[in-house]
Amino acid sequence: MLLHDTAIVYGRYLRQSLRSRFALLFGVLMPLLYLVFFGPLLTGLPLGGRGSSWQILVPGLLLQLGLFGALFAGFVIILENGQGVVERMRVTPVSRLALLLGRVLREATVFVFQAVLLVLAALAMGLRAPLAGVLIGFAFVGLLTVSLASLSYALAMKVRTPQEFGPLVNAVSMPSMLLSGLMLPMTLGPTWLDVLSHFMPFRYLVDAMRDAYVGAYTTDHMLYGALVAVGFAGLAVTVGTRVFRTAGA
Repeated sequence: MLLHDTAIVYGRYLRQSLRSRFALLFGVLMPLLYLVFFGPLLTGLPLGGRGSSWQILVPGLLLQLGLFGALFAGFVIILENGQGVVERMRVTPVSRLALLLGRVLREATVFVFQAVLLVLAALAMGLRAPLAGVLIGFAFVGLLTVSLASLSYALAMKVRTPQEFGPLVNAVSMPSMLLSGLMLPMTLGPTWLDVLSHFMPFRYLVDAMRDAYVGAYTTDHMLYGALVAVGFAGLAVTVGTRVFRTAGA
């Protein structure tokens, strides 16, 4: 029944996303602008990593897409609370885990689709990466989206208004972007900043994806990145499910 319930919730929210094609394309706009206007500035610069500047920049932009999009996913829950949608779902026999999984899987589907569009644009601009590495990158984006969307939904169940939710998300998203090396490798910075960035889980995902984009699949970065991605996803879904149950969602 869990799979059945999850499929129902997933289908409902995916149909909503498909009806809003403008939102699907607009979500990829910011990383695309970085790609077009920031990427050419890095061409030929010594960035301290293996591969070309595109193989360093594009993985960071993909994770940026998942980071900002998934963290703000909870706004939907706040709106649904105000419209009584959550209240109506409360009286159904649908599993609380399915209510969460259906939502976060929709988010993962949307962001992987947007990641495909971003990679296609990067290929047109000069990115060269092995197919296996690109597919591994999509898997990391999907896991990151599941993790952050679960926590975003959990947070949205605890706050009452978008005015409370927005500043809390910004307080997490900006340090995460700056300390994870999404735009440039943290090794380019001073030693203290590089050391501090290792306390940011997203740093390990960025390093793993950059290794994947140069075809290095057996490095320590790949191992640590996979462990962090899977472990973080499991923890986030557990937290999100518990909040959904206690909140009566």
